[in-house]
Amino acid sequence: MNQKSLTQQTDDRQKEIVRLTLLGSVINGILIVLKFTAGILGASAAMIADAVHSLSDFLTDFIVIVMLRISAKPQDEDHDFGHGKYETLATTIIGLFLIVVGGTILTTGCAKIYDFFQGEELPSPGWLAFGAAVVSIVLKEGIYQYTMRKGMHLHSEALIANAWHHRSDALSSIGTAIGIGMACWLGNNWSILDPIAAVIVSFFIFKVALKLIQESVSQLLESSLPTETENEIERLVTNVEGVTDLHNLQTRQIGAHYAINMHVRMNGNLTLHEAHEKATLIEEELRAAFGKQTNITIHVEPQIEL
Repeated sequence: MNQKSLTQQTDDRQKEIVRLTLLGSVINGILIVLKFTAGILGASAAMIADAVHSLSDFLTDFIVIVMLRISAKPQDEDHDFGHGKYETLATTIIGLFLIVVGGTILTTGCAKIYDFFQGEELPSPGWLAFGAAVVSIVLKEGIYQYTMRKGMHLHSEALIANAWHHRSDALSSIGTAIGIGMACWLGNNWSILDPIAAVIVSFFIFKVALKLIQESVSQLLESSLPTETENEIERLVTNVEGVTDLHNLQTRQIGAHYAINMHVRMNGNLTLHEAHEKATLIEEELRAAFGKQTNITIHVEPQIEL
């Protein structure tokens, strides 16, 4: 595949990711208005906390778009391996946003619970807030499923991270719906269930955030690819006829793509042209398995006969 084709492939990938992100932002915008309105009119702390979560979703959509535009740039003098790490950085930022959102929901909910046990009467949430939570669950779970499938297909870390942000919002709304529904059904004496639901939801959000941050920081720190991936690389390389050994395997991930460096031993009687052809065959096998933009460096060594 020539450079022009690779550039077109990258452009098409970026357009698809941006389209999906904008679709998510439109849904988030609708939910922000719906949730804040329902939270205020329905006197629900959990729903207002849920609205804040949707607002964070809306903001991270724009972070994803900006970072993707940067990550899609081709390699230049300052970035020999391209700009793929910006996509990983976007994932880290989304995770940090989720930490802030989870912390806000947790502290707000704990404050309401404290006030309740101090004798303050909490307003019982209205059924309007419950209805808004149900709508949010349906929309956010739907956009999560769609975005996750596309993210896996496009090998986009940022899109997958954004999908998890949608899922965390759906989880938030499930907890909110349960808390609001029970409080509405049981009356004012059980209005504490509303902030309790918000606190429980915050821990779901923390879990998702920490997972995203751990994975993205691992890539930013140049961690190797998973053992099973390296084993697959070794299998593909050693299955090429004429290759007698593979060693000094070094791997890492750059955005959506892999970088693979290795030393390969071949029969020392091969001509330079034959060794080059086998190295090219190795590259073709690896790119067929891991993507056309996989960065591969092969150092060929002669097999030493003892």
